[in-house]
Amino acid sequence: MTDFNAAREHVAQVKEEVGRVMVGQDAIVEGVLCGLFTGGHVLLEGLPGLGKTVLVKTLAAATSLDFSRIQFTPDLMPADVLGTTVIDEDDAGRRSFRFEEGPIFSNIVLADEINRATPKTQSAMLEAMQERQVTTSGTTRPLPSPFCVLATQNPLEMEGTFPLPEAQLDRFAMKLLVPYPSLEELQTIMERTTGAEVPEARSRIDGDAVETVRACLREMPVIPPVRDACLRLLLATQPDGDGASEASRAHVRVGASPRGAQSILAGARFRALLSGRDSVSFGDLRSCVIPCLRHRLVLSFEAEAAGKTADDVIEDILETMTDLSAELEEEAVSS
Repeated sequence: MTDFNAAREHVAQVKEEVGRVMVGQDAIVEGVLCGLFTGGHVLLEGLPGLGKTVLVKTLAAATSLDFSRIQFTPDLMPADVLGTTVIDEDDAGRRSFRFEEGPIFSNIVLADEINRATPKTQSAMLEAMQERQVTTSGTTRPLPSPFCVLATQNPLEMEGTFPLPEAQLDRFAMKLLVPYPSLEELQTIMERTTGAEVPEARSRIDGDAVETVRACLREMPVIPPVRDACLRLLLATQPDGDGASEASRAHVRVGASPRGAQSILAGARFRALLSGRDSVSFGDLRSCVIPCLRHRLVLSFEAEAAGKTADDVIEDILETMTDLSAELEEEAVSS
């Protein structure tokens, strides 16, 4: 029998430990936890200095997972990420080839400023992110498990950056927008970081516990109406399909792929677990739609000229799903 309470306790322990170091950013913390515990990758977009790197390092420490940081730059090569074959020579002069693993061979990989690397290097991440393996010199090597890529990018500094290709964006389960901290949060940050003692994360669980939570979440039931709502949301984003919404026909060039629905359901299961429930509700589904789809929509030129964002289009699509709105209202009343 699936022990949801044990899985919930594992997540709570990690969240508590991250909260000892991080100040505020609750939605971002939950989103990153969601990525780790559901097996998805997360793209964090925000200005420098907002705690993205601290969050990822704290998460790795709290879960006792191997951590590596890759600083993406225009001169970074695929071998710098994946690894390379080197020649070893012993005392007798005999030579042999040995594969030197790159930083991608870690449980948690921080891809810092990922949009600064060239498309050639970014493409080196595709197989690792989807198949959890790396192929070099004709040899395929599995990556450690659990494996999670947490990438950051700066939304404003465009000089020397390269837009992430759609194929790579689609491999991120969620895209989270990291906001500025509030005045109260800033005061707490100053107290924690400029005092005599700076809090450091402690190990609370291990990799086996992370895998246990992942297995538990996959077994969480999703009733057919919730699953159907998720699929209709996905179809509504595809402008050329039969289920397209007016908003997508007017503003979207390319809609979300099936990975979008997979990410929404995985995220909804995690939200349900956090909320103390053992099944997914419409509210859980609704809370995951925007972070799971915002990076998967390619807007039309007319939409961009009008100042429309992907979040705006998704909100328009959600408003047209009257049956989903009705279910959410019923949930609110019953709770």
